[in-house]
Amino acid sequence: MNMLECRGLVKKYQSLTALDHIDLCLESGRIVGLLGPNGSGKTTLIKLAARLIQPTQGEILIAGERPGKSSKAIMSYLPDKETLPEWMNSRQLLKFFQDFYADFRPDKARNMMSSLNIDESMSLKKMSKGTREKVRLILTMCRDAKIYLLDEPIAGVDPAARDFILRTIFQNYAKDALVLISTHLIADIESILDEAVFIRKGEILLHRPVVSLREETGMSVDAYFREVFRC
Repeated sequence: MNMLECRGLVKKYQSLTALDHIDLCLESGRIVGLLGPNGSGKTTLIKLAARLIQPTQGEILIAGERPGKSSKAIMSYLPDKETLPEWMNSRQLLKFFQDFYADFRPDKARNMMSSLNIDESMSLKKMSKGTREKVRLILTMCRDAKIYLLDEPIAGVDPAARDFILRTIFQNYAKDALVLISTHLIADIESILDEAVFIRKGEILLHRPVVSLREETGMSVDAYFREVFRC
């Protein structure tokens, strides 16, 4: 099933074109890397899918429909910036997500946090950056969503936290769902990807299965990315 589809998608911010006539089709049951340098349009594309901004031209479809109330019900979104109230602790956050999302699995999230020895009484503000990112990701992945939009989930955290984040993504998404991961840290996520989408200056340069890309180029996705985006 086509879970995310872009048709002639354009997004402009005054004179800046962030996305330039994007055509893209992503199916369910896949983990897809949206790969590109900073400023390439990754976050803009994800925000359009999450209906946080509106396209200038063209359209984006989620499970065959324009983003709206129905798409939000099947979508779990992790933004690139922290948006949760810093005064909340993990106990309060679990209750907040349970009240807000019908598909949230609080027992699973609680068990994952407990396995990491996260203090339920500690506020987000007092947690380390790595711990905050783990909490945010657990909350995001413990929904039974059809599409997961993860914007730079491993940026700014240490290698140990990255390993946990990748395991959490790989082990906890519904197998009939689409996971779209935006990042410029290709080597760290390559092992879990089914497909790679290269984006630069608002244009899609490449969309290929990872296995095919390796076979045809004789290179890892990270090495090929570095070749394509060489300064």
